[in-house]
Amino acid sequence: MQFQCLTFHPLYKERVWGGRRLESYFGRRLPGQNPIGESWELVDRADAQSIVCEPEFSGASLHDLWTNRRREIFGEGYDFARFPILVKILDASDVLSVQVHPAPHRLVKGQEEPKSEIWYFLAADEGSGIYAGLRQGVSREDFESALAAGRVSELLHRIESRPHSYVAIPSGRLHAIGAGHVIFEIQQNSDTTYRVFDWNRLGLDGQPRELHVEESLRSIDFDDFEPALSDCEAENLVDWHCFSVDRWSLAASRQANSQPKFSIFQVVSGKVSFGGRVFRYGDLFLVPANCHLGLVTPFDGPATVLRTTL
Repeated sequence: MQFQCLTFHPLYKERVWGGRRLESYFGRRLPGQNPIGESWELVDRADAQSIVCEPEFSGASLHDLWTNRRREIFGEGYDFARFPILVKILDASDVLSVQVHPAPHRLVKGQEEPKSEIWYFLAADEGSGIYAGLRQGVSREDFESALAAGRVSELLHRIESRPHSYVAIPSGRLHAIGAGHVIFEIQQNSDTTYRVFDWNRLGLDGQPRELHVEESLRSIDFDDFEPALSDCEAENLVDWHCFSVDRWSLAASRQANSQPKFSIFQVVSGKVSFGGRVFRYGDLFLVPANCHLGLVTPFDGPATVLRTTL
């Protein structure tokens, strides 16, 4: 039996904090000359759709597959209106805004979507870091005072980052990515992000970017103090209700999934093959449910992949 997988055309997003490193790191051709901060690798939203590369699917979108071929490609038991995972690559050449995503129990019904995410650091410049959570003992009152005085950064927990580490960002956690990172970001299918502080900079249009102070204060978990950066000591990185992410170090072939369910693979290092095709650093491919018995195989030496499932 020939096992097949699906690949998708990336969607590139201009961001004031982005750069052009997706060209040098992954050999991609980026549009235009402006900074590209995000590549949306897999997305099913009303305003953004991943399109299948394989010609036999005739330009079908991810939503087309989810709507019309769900059982075959994704497996049974999923009743979401849209594919519930969004996968990105980030080029944070400059620092991102301080932001937060609302938790499920703090949503304004019909107006917001919860978002939990994980950042896996492919590259981190020497001395670079991220902000996640609050420093120990910071209260909401402390934060509001610092916000009014423009001193928010003093209250944020900064963590020095390093390649091939990761950090979990559950909804409600204050966070910002510092300059000098290339990151795989795996998240819930949501685009609800509230900026609470943007380092007093201007957007690409020369105007200050919009802040969402009231929404941020409603969404922040003010009991979230000093989370840690994690090394990949265990194979499973996160196992949440919304998705699960594993890191596989491959020295030999491994079955894509023990269950008849889909799996998303991203190549972290080396090369891997599946169904007679070879995938390189930065590539994403989706193994359909009906091909779950297929083998992900290191190609020309050891390799490392992230595997995302529901």
